[in-house]
Amino acid sequence: MAKVRAVDILEKFDLELVSGEDGLHRPIKLSDLSRPGLEIAGFFDYYPAERIQLIGMTELSFFQRLSPEEKKERMDRLCDYETPAIIISRNLSVPVELIEASEAYSVPVMRSKMTTTKFSSQLTNYLESMLAPTTAVHGVLVDIYGVGVLITGQSGVGKSETALELVKRGHRLVADDCVEIRQEDIDTLIGHSPELIEHLLEIRGLGIINVMTLFGAGAVRSHKRITLNVYLEQWHPKKQYDRLGIEEDKLKIIDSEITKITLPVRPGRNLAVIIEVAAMNFRLKRMGVNAAQEFTEKLAGVISEAGVDEMK
Repeated sequence: MAKVRAVDILEKFDLELVSGEDGLHRPIKLSDLSRPGLEIAGFFDYYPAERIQLIGMTELSFFQRLSPEEKKERMDRLCDYETPAIIISRNLSVPVELIEASEAYSVPVMRSKMTTTKFSSQLTNYLESMLAPTTAVHGVLVDIYGVGVLITGQSGVGKSETALELVKRGHRLVADDCVEIRQEDIDTLIGHSPELIEHLLEIRGLGIINVMTLFGAGAVRSHKRITLNVYLEQWHPKKQYDRLGIEEDKLKIIDSEITKITLPVRPGRNLAVIIEVAAMNFRLKRMGVNAAQEFTEKLAGVISEAGVDEMK
């Protein structure tokens, strides 16, 4: 099923349907828009027919200068079988030739009251959001001090229990069990919960709880940008874990990479507090304060001074 159709644009922006009603269910596959000025002038060699065609005052003013034969020919070619929709801005009058061509080829023609530039900006933002690449990840997404933390790990490792403790400490739940993620821009991942399990948290032995009902509306949020991944794994005695925090792993989701921290899980470790501190430390690093790097530099200085003393 198509993510966006012409009818969705009609309803979203409260547009007026002028003609071509039979084509309202045409799919929209691209977020790019086209201003068909050159096409109205007669140059169709590179006509991007698969885009929404946005016509403003400039295009219509030039169109009025054409002969009747040219007007009909241009509008017939503009209404391609691939064209998802044609939108007229500024509530301008729609040419009769366009109405006739749209009915013949079932291309919906809609009209907006907004200016061309303003409508173009709003429509592009909407399409980029709706048509962004998406995926789903098994995990929990929590907003901790403004940092979107994606908690992942094997089933039963304690992700939901940790999220519950974080909510009790004043942080906000975004999604549990399944996190739907869309890439809205380069290195911009937005996570949200499927509608069916929104605000719900599954605790083994307790069942499903509604976080918003128990803790209030301030304990949840609908979506959050993901910037940090905390991977929980069972403690392996023979595995060497990072003790300084110098090395930084990355997790790739779609085409973006986010910082990844691996936390070993064993009895006695307060994972909620550790993840909370990890989020605060991540914020500090982005502000230019890196405790591990400062310690390493101090240690190198002490070793260097000790070597000079030995040489004396």
